[in-house]
Amino acid sequence: METRQLGGLWPVSALTLGGGGVGQLWGETTREECIATVREAVDLGITLLDMAPSYGNGEAESVVGAAFEGNLPSGIRVTTKHRLGETDPDKIEQNIRDGLDESLKRLQLERVDLFFLHSNIIPHDFDASVFVTRPATRWWVYEEHFVPTCKKLVAEGKIGAWAITGIGVPECLLAALDLDDKPAAVQCISNLLDSPGDLKYFPGPSRAREIIAKTKSIGAGVLGIRPVQGGALTDAIDRELPADHGVVTDYAKAARYRELAKELGTTPAALAHRYALAMEGVDTVVLGCKNTAELRECVAAEAEGPLESEIIARIDSSVSRD
Repeated sequence: METRQLGGLWPVSALTLGGGGVGQLWGETTREECIATVREAVDLGITLLDMAPSYGNGEAESVVGAAFEGNLPSGIRVTTKHRLGETDPDKIEQNIRDGLDESLKRLQLERVDLFFLHSNIIPHDFDASVFVTRPATRWWVYEEHFVPTCKKLVAEGKIGAWAITGIGVPECLLAALDLDDKPAAVQCISNLLDSPGDLKYFPGPSRAREIIAKTKSIGAGVLGIRPVQGGALTDAIDRELPADHGVVTDYAKAARYRELAKELGTTPAALAHRYALAMEGVDTVVLGCKNTAELRECVAAEAEGPLESEIIARIDSSVSRD
C-alpha cells in the first residue's frame, strides 16, 4: 500500500481504518468480525487505526484492545478522540483526562499517537441546542482549555500530538488553524459531494476543500473522512434511516454517480474511495469498514492507483454540490 506523509507527524498508509464500522455504527456486524477486520487491516498494510469512544459507546476501542491485547504490531499507530460540551471551567481538564484514561483502558494502551477533539467547534453565541445527540465545544473552551490540556498531555507522554475534527462551523475551524498553537492534524470531509451529511449543524456551505487547503498550508496532516458519506455513495444504504436524514438525501443526489460507477465497471464505494484518495491535500483516507469484505474492496480500490483526470471530471459533473 502507498505510504504518505501525515503533515509533520509521520508516514502513514494511504488508507486508515476508522472506528465507525468496527464500532458497529454502519450496519449489522459482530465483534468477532470486527476484530478480524482490524487484524486483517494491519496485515494488508494499514498502519493507522482511528478510534473514538463514541464509536459504539467504546466498542471500537474495545475491539482494538481485544485484537492486540496491548501489543500493537510494529509500526502501527492509534488515535482516539474526546467530545467536550458545556462543562464547568474548573472541571474541563479533568473531563478530558478522564475521557482519555477510559479510552486507553479500552484500547489496552498507555498512550495514543494522536488525540482529537471530536466535538464541533462553535462560536461563543452559537445556538448549541441543535446538537441534540452530541455535544459541541464553544470557542473559548477550545482555546482556553482543550489546547492547554493537550499540551500538558503531550509533555506527560500520554498522547503523541493533538488534533481536531473538521466538521464544525467553518469559520471556527479556519480560526483554529490560525492560532499560534495549531493542531498537528485535522479530520476533513473528503467526498465528492463535499458533504458532512447529517453531521452538518450550521448554515451555509461546508467549505470542505478550503479547510483541507488551509490545513495543508500550515503543515498539518489531513485525514480524509466520510469518503462514502455514511453510505450515501454506495450501492445501497445498509441501515434504516428517516427520509430526511443527511445520508438519505445525499444518496438521492448521487443517482447519476451510481450510474457512472456501473458504466465504469466498478462499485460506487470503490470509486468514491479512489476519488477521496485523489483529492488534493488528503494524506490518508479513513475507512468505515465493518467487515473484511468491505475492507478488501477498499484495499483493492487503493491498489488500482490514482484516478485519471478525465474520470475525476466525469465524477464531478455527475453530482451537484450545495
